[in-house]
Amino acid sequence: MKNRVIAVVGPTAAGKSDLAVALARALSGEVINADSMQLYRGMDIGTAKLPLEERQGIPHHLLDIWHVTEAANVADYQRLARAEIDRLHAAGRVPVLVGGSGLYVRAALDVLEFPGTDPAVRARLEGELDMRGPGALHARLAAVDPEAARAILPSNGRRIVRALEVVEITGRPFTANLPTHESVYDTVQIGVDVPRPELDERIALRVDRMWEAGLVAEVRTLEAAGLREGRTASRALGYQQVLAALAGDCTEQGARAETVRATKRFARRQDSWFRRDQRVHWLSTRGKELADQALMLLQEAVTA
Repeated sequence: MKNRVIAVVGPTAAGKSDLAVALARALSGEVINADSMQLYRGMDIGTAKLPLEERQGIPHHLLDIWHVTEAANVADYQRLARAEIDRLHAAGRVPVLVGGSGLYVRAALDVLEFPGTDPAVRARLEGELDMRGPGALHARLAAVDPEAARAILPSNGRRIVRALEVVEITGRPFTANLPTHESVYDTVQIGVDVPRPELDERIALRVDRMWEAGLVAEVRTLEAAGLREGRTASRALGYQQVLAALAGDCTEQGARAETVRATKRFARRQDSWFRRDQRVHWLSTRGKELADQALMLLQEAVTA
């Protein structure tokens, strides 16, 4: 496994974190987070961040590095993730990258360059977003970069602004900067495959457990720390819904039900993203059998 990266990917609630720990234990490895929301300090319950006691002594990196008021920056994440991968390789350890944020996984592993930013252009576009809403900007994006508009949800104002910014400052379509399937590292990607009905049940159960574990109290604490002002963190699944309930826009029960619905939709988008990458090896077993099958796959890759 020398100088190889293992990536564990797939939709939320599939069981990626436990598999990553099992692989790291078996391969003398360490875990690198590729979940964009687990990068935020204090966002523990709602992101299903693995508790210390469940990490089984395996070091985990790139957790809790950003304050909730900071906007996510995948270019910064790329730099940090590759530095961790290179450090672990130099120490003779196996990096196990784990997460369901597809762009973050690709940024860490594949050839992908990020265009710069222009603060003035960004500020103007964000002002238009606040005044006119994401729908109007999405329509503009559809006119200048139809492929990007098809790939970005009309409600995702942050990504729409970024796409329009890139088009304006580079003169090229935003899609010209999307990741390729050319790897930077020798990588084996393992996808955790869970049938949709079972995954939906897992998601509903996970949301129930989050509420029982104190998600509302966690959001209250983060709200006091500026969560509502965070353009990225405030939109995280569960957090966005609880913030709406705390503002009186819906009941807590309604927020809970909407969290389940939104998470199911998100899981489908995650699955579609990773299914498009033919390099992912999908495994559908469970528990110890899943780890055993993954290790067998990795051994076959080494032999090949």
